[in-house]
Amino acid sequence: MPTYQYEAMDHTGREVKDSIDASTQEEAAQLIRQKGFFVTKISEKAKKSARKSAAKKGGRKKKKSFTIGRISTKQLCTFTRQLSTLQDAGLPILRSLKILEGQCRPGVLKNSLGDVVEDIESGMTLSEAFAKHPKAFDRLYCNMIKAGEAGGALEAILQRLADFKEKSQSLKRRIKSAMVYPLVVISVACIIVGFILYFIIPKFEAIFKDFGVPLPGMTTFLIAASHFVIKYFYLCFLAPLFFWIFIKLLYRNRTGAYVCDRILLMIPVMGTIVEKSTVARTMRTLGTLVQSGVPILESLNIVRDTAGNAVFERAFTRIYESIREGETIAQPLRESRIVDDIVVNMIDVGEETGELDTMLNKIADNYDEEVETAVESLVSLLEPIMIVVLGGIIGFIVIALFLPLITLITKLSG
Repeated sequence: MPTYQYEAMDHTGREVKDSIDASTQEEAAQLIRQKGFFVTKISEKAKKSARKSAAKKGGRKKKKSFTIGRISTKQLCTFTRQLSTLQDAGLPILRSLKILEGQCRPGVLKNSLGDVVEDIESGMTLSEAFAKHPKAFDRLYCNMIKAGEAGGALEAILQRLADFKEKSQSLKRRIKSAMVYPLVVISVACIIVGFILYFIIPKFEAIFKDFGVPLPGMTTFLIAASHFVIKYFYLCFLAPLFFWIFIKLLYRNRTGAYVCDRILLMIPVMGTIVEKSTVARTMRTLGTLVQSGVPILESLNIVRDTAGNAVFERAFTRIYESIREGETIAQPLRESRIVDDIVVNMIDVGEETGELDTMLNKIADNYDEEVETAVESLVSLLEPIMIVVLGGIIGFIVIALFLPLITLITKLSG
């Protein structure tokens, strides 16, 4: 009877490593579950030597293209949906991966799929093979696949994963598309004002000096601004870069990241959008993981690591500690004050009724709609503000230039 090595988690989230004798891998997984453990990894001992011998064989490796960076979220969404469709059609996982690898363009995903196919052929599980490529498949992705393999519901997990990725991508796309217009207008306005200060104002200054016209305060201020732009021309371009580097350095420190994210959440309108989008993303992630059968402690760890906001990360750390002590999710979430009371009450009801995953997904859907409304409100608010500010800047420049000209014309006519 073959011996299987396994890694599992008990009901407290503690990792357990051991071996068990069984006729088949399915029987071994069943015996482990009967002990009250959640299987995360299982493999036959004898397969290790098989993997080594397969690696030593003179099989020709596929050529890989040179790649930099990670795969895009859109590309991962498409791949997940296609893999889910092929699994629903009843194709073996290895054949499905080969089909998707064949139709991929050269890049990170194609290289990763080539390695995944080789690893599965050598005896690895799909989650193990995916975990070797963090640039393509993150921790959330691998843990959901692992849960699907352990529960024998890989097809259903892939469908949930595809839905989750598509909804997250849709939310990001709506926010980005709404912010394009204000950013373009502000950028063009800055370029025009910079052009006026760098090229136009010095010519008017020369005219004023030639005629000895007394300059009012507005004109003096405008000329001083022009001198600053001309003198520190490169600083005007490098200042945003330096600011971006400074923020990046702050985020490398936990305290700095927490302060920055706390300030971001306090900004009117923009802070509301960040808060609601983070709540929607984290609740959907947690709901999808719980629905897929991932243990609650592991799910909270994943949600904390993928929150993208230090304030929420600290809150989920408290929730994790609360769950380990046998308490509920609702109480530490209420104390953190990062979500509305209705969210806390819905989670509380979900825990009491055993429908936590359903409640979390409802919260995410509700907050998705609120984010869309908040983004539309921000855009509608920015339009009149931009018109007033830009009109004020141009009006100031025109008045500052025409006041000395009026004085000059009056002298000439006199």
